[in-house]
Amino acid sequence: MRNNVQKFSLVSAGVVIGVLLSLNFSAIADKAEPQPLPVEDLRAFTDVFGRVKADYVEPVEDKKLIREAINGMLSGLDPHSAYLDENAFKDLRESTQGEFGGLGLEVGMEDGVVKVISPIEDSPAFKAGMRAGDYIIKLDDTNVRGMTLNDAVKKMRGKPNTTITLTVARKGENKPLTFTLTRSVIKVQSVRNKLLDDGYGYVRISQFQEHTVEDLAKAIDSLYKQNKGTLKGFVLDLRNDPGGLLDAAVGVSAAFLPSNTLVVYTDGRVQDAKMRRSTTKEDYARRGDDPLKNLPKDVKNLPMVVLVNGGSASASEIVAGALQDHKRAIIVGTQTFGKGSVQTVLPLSATTGIKLTTARYYTPNGRSIQAKGIVPDVEVEEARVSAIDGFGGFRVREADLAGHLENTQGGEPDKSGDKPKDKEAAKPAAKPKAPASNKTDKADDAKAEGPIEFGSKQDYQLQQALNVLKVQQIVVNKLGSKS
Repeated sequence: MRNNVQKFSLVSAGVVIGVLLSLNFSAIADKAEPQPLPVEDLRAFTDVFGRVKADYVEPVEDKKLIREAINGMLSGLDPHSAYLDENAFKDLRESTQGEFGGLGLEVGMEDGVVKVISPIEDSPAFKAGMRAGDYIIKLDDTNVRGMTLNDAVKKMRGKPNTTITLTVARKGENKPLTFTLTRSVIKVQSVRNKLLDDGYGYVRISQFQEHTVEDLAKAIDSLYKQNKGTLKGFVLDLRNDPGGLLDAAVGVSAAFLPSNTLVVYTDGRVQDAKMRRSTTKEDYARRGDDPLKNLPKDVKNLPMVVLVNGGSASASEIVAGALQDHKRAIIVGTQTFGKGSVQTVLPLSATTGIKLTTARYYTPNGRSIQAKGIVPDVEVEEARVSAIDGFGGFRVREADLAGHLENTQGGEPDKSGDKPKDKEAAKPAAKPKAPASNKTDKADDAKAEGPIEFGSKQDYQLQQALNVLKVQQIVVNKLGSKS
């Protein structure tokens, strides 16, 4: 029986936001040879169906029984296959467009209560001080224990500008915390940029959406203009980026790699599941025009670092893996999530469908990331435990998910979280500690101890990435002077 965390990542708007790679709204053409139907098993199904209809304590509609049977069939395959009813199908489309309604929480279920996987940046939950690892035990006056995850998500959803009170248990707190949140339309800003000291550019991608590639092009252009047409180096921050659209991942890779360079390939049972994606316009330009055509030419040669952590999943791992394999960037941070499977959305009607795992993906050098992740070139831990890590350094990864696909190449990691293999080598010489504080049950105090802002001067991993960039710059300058 599954008594561990049910790690189905659902945003409080009912959106499966975590880890979709492919939104292929098409049927699989090349199917395997049909097999005989398992008559005895089907007879058992109809017997159970009839028994429930006849003997269950309350009348149950046929539609509900069939829908739940489909749910069970798909969710039993792996953590990412699922049935999409009308609401889930709509929410999935909205999430890839970067806008949906809710509180801004990615949540799962553990021991009968809702556990926060991650608050979305700039959302009502994030601003209120909610953290990864919080347990939601009450929604308004309703106890969560006994609810399904879907029921809890539906209760957290609602019209914008309406409020809901969440009662939260947090490790280290003596009393439950209460957060009164105002629902809003959550707009996930996919790309942010900032000019760092000494002329280094910084771009953070929080999720791979429909407009990510064009937004990245605008961000790079803005950085060059801010620094008078030049940059010394570039930091691409993919920490806590759960993934998104495959086309966007290919486009982001194309911004930094030469043309016609392999980014990723997939392999599955049917022909449609076998594909190769390269840095060509046809593989990433969703609307015909190439959003990368006017990028400065030297952006493909600048010294570059990619920041990752255990929350970097799926499309993030495609980008990091491609840049690492082609030796285009140095990967800095901690081991990534390890989601190396492709989900295809197959419509059943105009409003419903199934999300089915159809392939594994591989980096250009043929590495499978499934249940393993990308191992950084330079391993740098967080300076302190924050909302990035939840509590006690715990980090959920693909290998922790019940029923996850195995890595056919072997080498699945242990489940020790974001812990470096060589602790002493990865440990900072003077690692700052979180300041001591008096524990209270006030949300304001919780917020004050919240996550370090990515891109800030308190961002220890970013500072280490800058150090790596500066060393790269020295090496590039020396090599240039000898040629």
